[in-house]
Amino acid sequence: MIFKSKLPASPYIIWAAVFVLIPLILVGYFAFTDSSGNFTVMNISDVGKFGSVFIRSVLLGLIATAICLILAYPFAFIMSRIKPNYQKLIMMLIMLPMWMNFLLRTYAWMTLLENNGLINKLAALVGLGPFQMINTSGAVVLGMVYNYLPFMILPLYTVMIKIDKSVIEAAQDLGANFSGVLLRIVFPLSKPGVMSGITMVFVPSVSTFIISQMLGGGANLLIGDLIEQQFLGNAYNPQLGSAISIILMIFILLSMALLNQFDEDETEGIIV
Repeated sequence: MIFKSKLPASPYIIWAAVFVLIPLILVGYFAFTDSSGNFTVMNISDVGKFGSVFIRSVLLGLIATAICLILAYPFAFIMSRIKPNYQKLIMMLIMLPMWMNFLLRTYAWMTLLENNGLINKLAALVGLGPFQMINTSGAVVLGMVYNYLPFMILPLYTVMIKIDKSVIEAAQDLGANFSGVLLRIVFPLSKPGVMSGITMVFVPSVSTFIISQMLGGGANLLIGDLIEQQFLGNAYNPQLGSAISIILMIFILLSMALLNQFDEDETEGIIV
């Protein structure tokens, strides 16, 4: 009887085992073995040589996440307060760019930011520029913000739409101004969306490689680029690439655990 009840879940279990569990086992195997298949921890210790790449990736990821939060929070709040018909229209406009291929969207930014691109041409018309925008850290952050901003807006909007308008009206009736309503009512109730949005933006930002290659050039090497080089580059070294992947995975899991712990503590404080 128990077997029959679990039978519908068997395709998912097989899928998870083939495409999640087995690759993780292979990554772990390569990370702790040398080219001859012997056990070693040298691959893990060699990851320390790329500390600057890790720091750059985390820093740019944090900057992109902070910008996304600053842009998405008021946008999601305004969106949650307008009429439902307008909400559907704005939601469609947010999702519309995501229907296009990720590479095409990034190529579009390359066309805009390059030295002879549209932005520099417009700037030249008013006697400004040319500006060096492509192949910079700022261009990488811009690409992250553009591609991952919807992942910050959607969880914030999903939480804010559930905030009862009567709660905000009651706070206003009791003398709270706009900033008081935002800090004491809206923000505490929207913290689950904030935490979800931070996770959904920071994780892909810190591990991206296409954006940094296309908009950052060779001078802005990130963790994702480093891993790709070990598997597809001239310096083929799957053992080192797997070790870097393991360290990145551990860092992301620790970051998510820290965010979840912070969210739980804040939720308990609100309840008390």
